[in-house]
Amino acid sequence: MISAKIVSQIRYVTNVDGETTDVLIPVELWQHLISSINSDSVTGLAWIDEQEPKAQILADLQESIRQATAGQTFPVSELWDDIEA
Repeated sequence: MISAKIVSQIRYVTNVDGETTDVLIPVELWQHLISSINSDSVTGLAWIDEQEPKAQILADLQESIRQATAGQTFPVSELWDDIEA
């Protein structure tokens, strides 16, 4: 349930036909919402990480170990490139 304090901060934008098209909320509230959505309060992991199947996590770990054993290492900056793309 949304508290009255939060509801009082929300503003709606309508078009010329009176249809609601957008919502305006204070930046502080937005940042709180995004951080709540993106992480689990217990583990601190992002939601997407919490939902990843254990089999996929294990496969990724095994592949990483295989690459390290074969001498295939990468600079950290290169590993982060995929995330920013």
